[in-house]
Amino acid sequence: MAVSLLDLRAQHAAIRDDVVAALMRVVDDQAFILGEPVARLERAIAALSHTRHAIGCANGSDAILLALRALDVGAGDEVITTPFTFFATAGAIHNVGARPVFVDIDPVTFNIKPAEIPAAITPRTKAVIPVDLFGQMAALERVAGVAAGLPIIEDAAQSIGARRSVDGEWRMAGEMATIGTFSFFPSKNLGGYGDGGMVVTQDEGLAKRLLRLRTHGGVKTYFHEEVGYNSRLDALQAAVLEAKLPHLAAWSARRRVNAAAYTEAFADIADVVRTPVVLPENESIFNQYTIRAVRRDALQAHLTARGIGTSVYYPLPLHLQPCFAYLRYTRGQFPESERAATEVLALPVYPELPDAQRDEVIGAVRAFYGR
Repeated sequence: MAVSLLDLRAQHAAIRDDVVAALMRVVDDQAFILGEPVARLERAIAALSHTRHAIGCANGSDAILLALRALDVGAGDEVITTPFTFFATAGAIHNVGARPVFVDIDPVTFNIKPAEIPAAITPRTKAVIPVDLFGQMAALERVAGVAAGLPIIEDAAQSIGARRSVDGEWRMAGEMATIGTFSFFPSKNLGGYGDGGMVVTQDEGLAKRLLRLRTHGGVKTYFHEEVGYNSRLDALQAAVLEAKLPHLAAWSARRRVNAAAYTEAFADIADVVRTPVVLPENESIFNQYTIRAVRRDALQAHLTARGIGTSVYYPLPLHLQPCFAYLRYTRGQFPESERAATEVLALPVYPELPDAQRDEVIGAVRAFYGR
């Protein structure tokens, strides 16, 4: 039985009429850049993330870039982040002229290890970017506690709608950071029909600057306070996302159901398959369900031969990427990130995944290990 890692067609079939109607309203209005559809989505994402301001932009990578620029991070500065994340996190740091400084991950959550942040801080450090990997929020309150007052950019590209209990109160992804960043790449829990991103903040001054930066550095046409970017969320993508947003909570809940089924099914083979650990204070949205597997590459080949989709997020940590050779990191400096890169494997967890296909994945994994 073939099982896709992700089947966006199944989701589209369930909401097609609503999405097409939303798209046609934009087409009929012939107003494609920013406008009221984007403004409505911005208000909705601000409400979801418990933030005062949300600013749509072209994609999740630009969201990080805009956040860095809004905080005046530039040439000669340093920004602390994790080496076990998608390339855009460190790429944006490089692209504003700053230097990525890496800190290893917690092997349990895959998120940055707060206790190692202080040793990475220097007089040149201008910000910290923790990443909510695979849908589980990083320990933002702990990061803030050791970050020496530095601004925090939460890379929440994989965690929209996730939450974390802090002092007995649920806090949402994007809420606690100086600036939070979201991606609406199609594979995300809330994905568009193309690229899209969002920046959220509680700070009105930062929000105003982010609005300028996304439109060439000015809010009034043909007048520019600074040099910015052309990074606008278009109305068609906003319409798709607005139509999808009411379904987000249910989709993420279904992902948790699928994740729980895997975790239960693999409980007796923990010697060869370590299942994701969601801390009691967290509610993950499981953008990915990522196991740590003995003989990972052979397992992946076995699943591929059976028509089961998988993926490795991520096979080479950022500190070992050729383009970051100038940072002069060496193999062995971040052992948890390097170990994870050799063990992780994402299994299908999308909300429309039929139980029978999920059981096929479970059976194939168990069969590989002779269980």
